[in-house]
Amino acid sequence: MKKILLLGAGLSASTLIRYLLENAQENDWILRVGDFTEEPVKKKLNGHARGESLQFDVHNAIQLDQEVKESDLVISLLPAKLHYLVAQSCIRNKKSMVTASYVSKEIQKMDKDAKANGVLLMNEVGVDPGIDHMSAMQVINRIKGDGDKLISFESATGGLVAPSYDNNPWRYKFTWAPRNVVLAGQGGARFYHNGKFKYIPYHKLFERTETIEIPGYGQFEVYANRDSLQYREAYGLSDLMTMFRGTIRRPGFCEAWNLLVQLGATDDSYVMDDSENMTYRVFTNSFLAYNIVDPVESKIARYLGISEDSPLMKKLEWLGLFDDTKKIGIHGLTPAQCLQHILEQKWQLDPGDKDMIVMEHQFDYLHIGSHRKRFSTMVVIGEDQVHTAMSITVGLPVAITAKLILQGKIGLKGVQIPVLSEVYDPVMKELGNYGIKFEERDFKLS
Repeated sequence: MKKILLLGAGLSASTLIRYLLENAQENDWILRVGDFTEEPVKKKLNGHARGESLQFDVHNAIQLDQEVKESDLVISLLPAKLHYLVAQSCIRNKKSMVTASYVSKEIQKMDKDAKANGVLLMNEVGVDPGIDHMSAMQVINRIKGDGDKLISFESATGGLVAPSYDNNPWRYKFTWAPRNVVLAGQGGARFYHNGKFKYIPYHKLFERTETIEIPGYGQFEVYANRDSLQYREAYGLSDLMTMFRGTIRRPGFCEAWNLLVQLGATDDSYVMDDSENMTYRVFTNSFLAYNIVDPVESKIARYLGISEDSPLMKKLEWLGLFDDTKKIGIHGLTPAQCLQHILEQKWQLDPGDKDMIVMEHQFDYLHIGSHRKRFSTMVVIGEDQVHTAMSITVGLPVAITAKLILQGKIGLKGVQIPVLSEVYDPVMKELGNYGIKFEERDFKLS
């Protein structure tokens, strides 16, 4: 009997746990799940005979090494900054690890040691990154296999609320870690466009958007996401003229979010004084010039260059930023943490709400002298607020990859992402059984 050690049992873990338990008998494995608080783990395991829970602290090196040593495979869904601790233990104990997170600099440095110890550190097998890599590579290799030349690749993904529950002015609700949403884009974005290097600094990121149309779902806007350049080589596209990865939101979101960026409310670099006693209005006013005559609404409108009666101001008002009765109530917060606290009161999914994952790839390629464009689109709607679209699209590829490793069907070693066919072909095939599929449209441009 094999043992899978899952570390971290947050929102994205629900479908992963369900899959591993449903397949435990057939594959003869035990799922051991650890989190800082054990009670939610027990709830997710629901008394399953092949599920075990434990209270786990990744900073307890003795406990970490003991749990890793006794496992056959480790899955880490801990916060991304903690994966390196698990990876170090996996290398020490010669155990492979799977995670949905981006490859960090710390983990990338472990490649040589991982290979020397026969360990696979498989990263980026969630939804984005993850399904985006795997689905894109399938189409890219199909285009290459047909003898065509790929000249442009653009890809974007978004975690959103499903259309039937899209009922607030921002057209957005939290479907994954709120802190990640608040801090998104703070490193700026790098990409290639028509053979030219492009960089968008954070303070301009949400002003530079593109519009896309998803059949049956309407218009969306896309802002650039992180560093697209690293994937040119990973995808085998070092000579590609355009390489762009983005994040999807509903129209109008980015313009409004940019106001909060320009205000300084997303800054995470310092702690605000007396945050526990700040009302939402005082928090907003803290970023504005001292003026005892003009109200906060007038000052912020003037500072941001918008009209006091504009739809943008209505969005800020709807968040409660001018409310002088509600307090932050928590000591020692950064501006970003204060903003997160405020948003969590307004952007939570309502009872009965469902979320949605939207992903679209665009491939421009040359086919027998003509310029063609292919769209490849995926839309997944969540089942409920436990098995959300986010949980499904993160958890299933992680679980399937873990199964393939335990079955000996993935023989890679070292630090890897899922851009090789021995990973993405079987994973994408099985994802199709769960309704995670891409619809393609292909057009001749010239």
